[in-house]
Amino acid sequence: MKKILVELIISVLILFGVWVLLSQVDWMTLLKIEQTTKNTEEKVGDLFWKMLKSSETEISSDSIVAPVDSMLTRICTANSIDRKKVKLHLLRKDEINAFALPNNHLVVYSGLIAACENEAELYGVIGHELAHMEKNHVMNKLIKEVGLSVLISMTTGNGNAEVIKEAIKHLSSTAYDRSMETEADLTAADYLMNAGIDPEPFANFLYSLSDETKNLPSQIYWISTHPESKERAEKIIEQIKSKSFPGAEATDSLRFERLKEKLKVGF
Repeated sequence: MKKILVELIISVLILFGVWVLLSQVDWMTLLKIEQTTKNTEEKVGDLFWKMLKSSETEISSDSIVAPVDSMLTRICTANSIDRKKVKLHLLRKDEINAFALPNNHLVVYSGLIAACENEAELYGVIGHELAHMEKNHVMNKLIKEVGLSVLISMTTGNGNAEVIKEAIKHLSSTAYDRSMETEADLTAADYLMNAGIDPEPFANFLYSLSDETKNLPSQIYWISTHPESKERAEKIIEQIKSKSFPGAEATDSLRFERLKEKLKVGF
C-alpha cells in the first residue's frame, strides 16, 4: 500500500511539473511566429518567382505544359496532396535542374525533361521536389541559411535585389542537408508507388547522371545539388524491396517522346 501511495505521489508531482512547464510557454507568441512564418513564405515565394521569371524564358505552350502538369496531378491525386496549391513553372533552359521555391512553386527546366529517358524518371524528380514542399524543407533551409528576419525584410520591400538572388541560388544550386535529401528520396519513392509508378527508374536516373557529371559538371545542377547520388539510389532500391508494391501501371511513353521532340524543335 505504501509503495502504491509513493508511486501516486510521484505521478502527481510529474503531472504538476509538466503543467508548470507548459504554463510558462507563451502560446500566443508561438502561434504568432508560426503565422508570421506562413505569411512570409507566401510573400517570399511569389517574390522569388517574380524575380526568376523576369530573367528566364517561361514555357507557356499547352503542348509542353499539359503533359508535365498531368504527371504532377497524378502524383498529387494518388497521395492526397492538394494539386491546386502547387504552382508549376517550366523554363526553357538547358541546365538539368528542378527545384522548389517557397509557397509551393515548382520550377522545372527543359534540360531536365530532355535528360530523362522515360516518364518514370521525370516522375521521380517531381516527386522528390514535392516531398521537399510537403515536408517543409524549403522554408527550413531558407530560415537556417538566410534568417527569418531577412526573409521578412524582403516582403516589406526592404530586401536588396542581390540578397534575393542569393536566396534563390540557395534553393536552386545548393544542397539540402543529408537527412532532408534522404527523406525527400524515400518519400518520393512512396509517392510513386502509391501512384502505380515504379521508383526504380528514378534510382537509375540518379546513377546515370552521377556518372555523367564527370563530363558535364556545369550543366547537371540537379545532381550537383543532391550529393551522394549512388548512395541515395541504393536507398531507394532498398525502400522498394522492403515494401509491397503490386506492380507499375503503364506510363505514356509515346506522349513523353512527343514532349521531348517538341522541346527540341520549339513550339
